[in-house]
Amino acid sequence: MSRKYKFGDNDQLYFISFAVVYWIDLFIRNEYKEIMLESWRFCQREKDLEIYGWCIMTSHIHMIIGSKGRALDKVVGEMKSYTSRSLRKSISQNPDESRREWMLRMMGPAGTKNGNNNDWQLWQQHNKPLEILNIEMFYQKLEYTHMNPVQAGFVEKVEEYTNSSAGDFYVRKGLIELCYVV
Repeated sequence: MSRKYKFGDNDQLYFISFAVVYWIDLFIRNEYKEIMLESWRFCQREKDLEIYGWCIMTSHIHMIIGSKGRALDKVVGEMKSYTSRSLRKSISQNPDESRREWMLRMMGPAGTKNGNNNDWQLWQQHNKPLEILNIEMFYQKLEYTHMNPVQAGFVEKVEEYTNSSAGDFYVRKGLIELCYVV
């Protein structure tokens, strides 16, 4: 794997994107989005995760993150592992999940296909972390993150999408405590 797709300097910020296997539209249900948000809050409190921007789309997530000292690859790996287990349990136990059998059937073979010897894989294996090299790149990635719902046709203005940090930069307090670039 190329160095540009690995976390390097933990003193830097990174733009990451990660997706559900087969781009399954998992995050159309609020309870699944809430699992992600709770995991991030925990990682902020207990694992030194700093979040500068984020957006939960239906099948993938974009974030700008940093760390107060812990290795970002470990923090992100633990977060993805925890949310995978929690989301699997939630999907399996959700009586309103009409797509349960189909999702379990899709996510099951994905684990063995990648040689993990697991019976389950929720996240695609990569995060594609890109080191934020300067303030211009930071704002370009933040705009890209916030524009995703607009480009998908979910909202007309970035600040209207509640499942992102865009509102924090406009008129409302968001769902996650943010760090800000000074």
